[in-house]
Amino acid sequence: MDLYEYQGKQYFARFGIPVSPGGVADTVDEAVARAEEVGYPVVVKAQVKVGGRGKAGGIQLADDAEAVRRHAGNILGMDIKGHVVHRVWIEHSSDIAKEYYASFTLDRTAKKYLCMVSAKGGVDIEEVAATDPGAIARIHIDPVDGLSADQAASLVAEAGLDPEARAGAAEVLLGLYRCYLEGDCDLAEINPLILTTDGRVHALDAKVTLDDNAAFRHPEWEEYAGTETTDPRESLAKEKGLQYVGLDGFVGIIANGAGLAMSTCDVVEQVGGKPANFLDIGGGANAAQMANALEVINSDDNVRSIFINIFGGITRGEEVANGIVEAMRRVQIASPIVIRLDGTNAEEGRRILAEQAAGELESVPTMIEAARRATELAGGAS
Repeated sequence: MDLYEYQGKQYFARFGIPVSPGGVADTVDEAVARAEEVGYPVVVKAQVKVGGRGKAGGIQLADDAEAVRRHAGNILGMDIKGHVVHRVWIEHSSDIAKEYYASFTLDRTAKKYLCMVSAKGGVDIEEVAATDPGAIARIHIDPVDGLSADQAASLVAEAGLDPEARAGAAEVLLGLYRCYLEGDCDLAEINPLILTTDGRVHALDAKVTLDDNAAFRHPEWEEYAGTETTDPRESLAKEKGLQYVGLDGFVGIIANGAGLAMSTCDVVEQVGGKPANFLDIGGGANAAQMANALEVINSDDNVRSIFINIFGGITRGEEVANGIVEAMRRVQIASPIVIRLDGTNAEEGRRILAEQAAGELESVPTMIEAARRATELAGGAS
């Protein structure tokens, strides 16, 4: 479960992590009231569970009540990447000297916790990892041993944080580790962790993902579930029993099996496309499942082509092909469709598609060729 920024900061505060004083508001009047409580200047921040708030105009500085009223009025109801803003967080503005990064997550390959710290905060950490990997200091933490104060101090020094920030940042790391471990998080991230002009270190943002498997230990999480908002595409997919995650691209993805679906997304990226979603229809690919999947994909206005990637195992190729043909009769699809069908009886399946769906879809023999064709049909690389 992903938390909103304000919920993440409240979660951080439970573990002694310093955050900016602030309050949440559902209306313009409440926003003004929260601003009066925390004191001007304030920052009005859209509460959505996607990135890109700043570029969308969802984060604004306000020096007085009139500015708060104007910005809150503009932000409430704003659509940011398909997520409508229903709440704003009003916090006291910070005088920033430096921005850093800190996070804890699980490295499943190493079977240990992973802590990352960087002196390059306030930007996408994946971008930093790609362009300047040496700027990120990492340490694997044995769950039995935990994180020591000495390790925290060494890590912030290795990351190149300014000397005046290191003691405070090390304390924040220890608190963030407690939050991650005792708070049962999948991810606990601060970006940016800031050093203020008066020498304080605190979390300016909060990204927290809770481990749903630990919910039985946390009855208080019910309050978070009550504020959960989902992508309407994900809600539709859930109703139909499909594993779906909405993304920001333009190539719709349908695959049978989570591993194949993830690989399909990777290959689309590899050829310069952008996947619009992850959609796993499961082990089978019958007409009902395929029709449901196509209906979900079709509900996304950003989709400009559809890539169906099926590997027949227990489900044979002719069954898959018949399911696709029947599904296309049930659902009117506006986007061009490319299919790669392989595995058991794949040749028979491709023959059925050629005979019964000619002109409605293109059958391509390999995954990378199919990804390239789907990207071309969508208008080329982004």
